[in-house]
Amino acid sequence: MLESEEQQRTRFQIELEFVQCLANPNYLNFLAQRGYFKDQNFINYLKYLLYWKEPKYAKFLKYPQCLHMLELLQYEHFRKELVNSQCAKFIDDQQLLHWQHYQRKRSALLQEQAEKSQTSKDAKEPKQISAQSVT
Repeated sequence: MLESEEQQRTRFQIELEFVQCLANPNYLNFLAQRGYFKDQNFINYLKYLLYWKEPKYAKFLKYPQCLHMLELLQYEHFRKELVNSQCAKFIDDQQLLHWQHYQRKRSALLQEQAEKSQTSKDAKEPKQISAQSVT
């Protein structure tokens, strides 16, 4: 059965939203506590969603950490651990620390790059020779 273009677009949007929800450890804990990770059909669906790792799909993601979670969800041990709220809290804390570190590191790299660019620009500009220094 072929899907119409509208159905394909709707499925794409639904799957995009769902995959991005996987970036939220509290949502993963919610799914685990309700037994979704014990359902083989749901596990198969998570495996199917791995196509989002391909660049032509990944470019649509706003929360790329969802791909890491999707990868981890392929492992039974990880799915079992998510039932524990402390596990979800730990993941949440680690994500927050990563973002804070990333932001600081990114700012430092951008500052360094701007300084190099300015130094390189200054070196390329011809030095102004004043009329007084020539005479």
